[in-house]
Amino acid sequence: MSRTVERIMPRVGVADLPLHGGSAPRWLFTRMVELASAISDVIIVEQGPEELVRRLADPFWFQALSCVLGFDWHSSGTTTVTCGALKEALKGRGDVAVAGGKGRTSKAAPSDIAEWSSARGLSPDLESRLKYASRMSAKVDNAALQDGHQLYHHSFVFDSEGHWTVVQQGMSKETGYARRYHWNSGQLREFVEEPHAAILGERTRRVMDMTSRESRGSRKASVDLVKEGVERLQREVVAVSEGQSTLLEWAGESPVRLSMPRSINWNALREAYEFHPTNYEELLSVRGIGPSTVRALALIGEVLYGSEPSWKDPVKFSFAVGGKDGVPFPVDRKAMDASIGILREGVEEARLGRKEKLEAVERLRRFVPPDL
Repeated sequence: MSRTVERIMPRVGVADLPLHGGSAPRWLFTRMVELASAISDVIIVEQGPEELVRRLADPFWFQALSCVLGFDWHSSGTTTVTCGALKEALKGRGDVAVAGGKGRTSKAAPSDIAEWSSARGLSPDLESRLKYASRMSAKVDNAALQDGHQLYHHSFVFDSEGHWTVVQQGMSKETGYARRYHWNSGQLREFVEEPHAAILGERTRRVMDMTSRESRGSRKASVDLVKEGVERLQREVVAVSEGQSTLLEWAGESPVRLSMPRSINWNALREAYEFHPTNYEELLSVRGIGPSTVRALALIGEVLYGSEPSWKDPVKFSFAVGGKDGVPFPVDRKAMDASIGILREGVEEARLGRKEKLEAVERLRRFVPPDL
């Protein structure tokens, strides 16, 4: 099997991720863990832990993995159950791990990172950088990208060299659909500008995206406003809330009224003022700077400086379609168990220097029609 890593070309599509009731049955989840472990072993043996981390940031590969594991091919549970199976599958490994998870477990990501780093002897600096990446990726998708989806799942996949991928998901109470966000350290240039490897979900009309290139002026205006102090901001909030008189009104046209958020964390803004951030990432990293405060700064900046944030939805992919409920077809338990056995045996032999079985699996794949 070739060690050359093939980079998947970008593709465009739409993936709807509806909320499905029920949960993965124990018999299926146990097999998912076993198969996820076997697949991970093959990738790590052949191409290293970094490649597994990278692939999980690819939405097509992630979705394919979920299907191979026997779960839904288009529900919100695709994300949570697949990540849960991977976390169990990678437990005890010394080269790669999964932190966080669904609900309350998502908030345990920092402690998961700390526990694994301590057990594997990672440097304090690397541990700190991993924790920061976990926290900032969640902060950006919860505050800087306001698309109506509240985060409830955060999985942070990382290896001992510091490569990482984030797979996190938010749910819209209004539509009942989920949105999944993929991040990858190898593709990241900045946390606050075009940081995502992919975003999947139902496209919406009105999204405030402070991570867009088009929002550079708005981000700068927000930082400048904080540097000017809380007192001026408090005066401007009142002005914007009451609405501005514009030349359009004199011309007989109806102006656009900006809706100021009711809850602004003034204590966090005071802390940010004292911190004196030099850029938007530093501002966003201040604890307490949440969605309402981000939105308020953007709206004030638009009125005072004409720096409008982007209102375009950045979603790149959206899915359609079933799994644990027998759609598109029931799970074949015997075939799944046989696949686990073949992969595990191949990995064990590869570790002993005999890769014939894995190479045979690769040769067999060449005979499978490309559309299967």
